[in-house]
This record gives sequence, C-alpha cells and structure tokens, in this order.
Amino acid sequence: MDTDLFAGVPVSDLDAARAWYESLLGAPPAFLPNETEAVWEIGPHQYVYIVFSPEAAGHAIITIIASDFDDRIPDIAERGLAPASEETYENGMRKTTYKDPDGNEIAFGGPPIAS
Repeated sequence: MDTDLFAGVPVSDLDAARAWYESLLGAPPAFLPNETEAVWEIGPHQYVYIVFSPEAAGHAIITIIASDFDDRIPDIAERGLAPASEETYENGMRKTTYKDPDGNEIAFGGPPIAS
C-alpha cells in the first residue's frame, strides 16, 4: 500500500511559527495552500504542516525518524535552535526533541551510534 502523510501542527502565531519551522527544517515551506497553513515536504509524500489554530496550539507530538540524524541535529543547532531534550534508549536509538513557541513537540529519532 502506498501512503502519503500530512502531519499537522496547530499554532497560535503563523508568522512566528513559520520562522521557527524554517529554522528547524532548514528550508522555507514547500507550499502555502492558503492564508492559514504552511507545508514542508520532509520526504517523498511526507509532509509536516503548521496551521493557525490558537485553541489547539501546543498539543502536537511528532517524531520523524531521520537517516541523516547525525548531520541534521548539528545543522539545526547552527540555525539557532536548542533541543528541549535528548534521549538514548536501551537499544541505542536516539531521540532529540524540540519545542516550538507554542510547546508543540517535534522530535527526530536516529540510529544507535556506530561502535
């Protein structure tokens, strides 16, 4: 089965959130479907979008498993964002979590550190 993914993140300030997500994802939105949304393509048929929805802002939790984790996390730091938390699980998998201005959690998971 082929699938597409649209993962939505409600925000209270679209302009501030757009700037933050550009720093997190390293690029401007792939497209702006309307006045209340901005969409980033994070992989083939995989999208993260922000949507102006103040009443729901701050409740999203998204984890993106990234094969380029070891490059991505330092790149995000260079763009001025610091993680809210970093974890390493028993199996060695790693997770770095960021919180946007509304408190939405966007995390990147990566493979164990090669020995």
